[in-house]
Amino acid sequence: MSPPSAEGRLVPLASPRYGHSMTELPVLYSFRRCPYAMRARMALVASGAQVVLREVLLKDKPPELLAASPKATVPVLGLPDGDVIDESLDIMQWALEHHDPLGWLAEDTLDSEWIRECDGDFKHWLDHYKYSERYLEHTAEDYRERAEVFIQKLEDRLSVSAWLGGKATNAVDVALFPFIRQFAGVDTSWWKAAPYPQLKLWLESWLNSVLFSAIMVKYSRWESGQAGERFPSDPSHRVTI
Repeated sequence: MSPPSAEGRLVPLASPRYGHSMTELPVLYSFRRCPYAMRARMALVASGAQVVLREVLLKDKPPELLAASPKATVPVLGLPDGDVIDESLDIMQWALEHHDPLGWLAEDTLDSEWIRECDGDFKHWLDHYKYSERYLEHTAEDYRERAEVFIQKLEDRLSVSAWLGGKATNAVDVALFPFIRQFAGVDTSWWKAAPYPQLKLWLESWLNSVLFSAIMVKYSRWESGQAGERFPSDPSHRVTI
């Protein structure tokens, strides 16, 4: 079954829900290629939220990030009232509870066994596969085979449904997409020949979407003393799918 395209379009927001002053906006610490940060940025853009983005290097974390969250991982969202959200799924929830024009939070989608397995066993084996030189007990191929247990489940699901979370795209698809992208990118030659046609179509629909392009705009590294940059770069638009 071929999924509908995740390709979207940018449309003007009639009345933005968030203030335009940079000092009034939430501050998002992010790293462009981090899959957890990707899923958070996707929800923020889809909700129409505006934030001040601080692009950081994970190997050289700024003291402001460490002060905001002792976990010192991204994403971290600092709110104007002083509250801090330092889990990607919680940032997705926060953004979409404020505004969910695409209906991604229907039926408590973030409380999903798909997401729990992705963030648990699959991410464990994905990291071993991607960084197999750090885990010499087995080969990269061995770790990939263990990750493929989850990949096969996704393929089976997409063989009977266009989207992972239901009849329409929702937060489950968004939460999993960056990790499947990472898996496919470890060995692109192998992935091209891999027997997962439906998952490949699903992945390509996200990779070719306006939403993905919007969240992957490159930002300069943020350093202490700088203001940060507005995200998304054009706050007068949001993505619809």
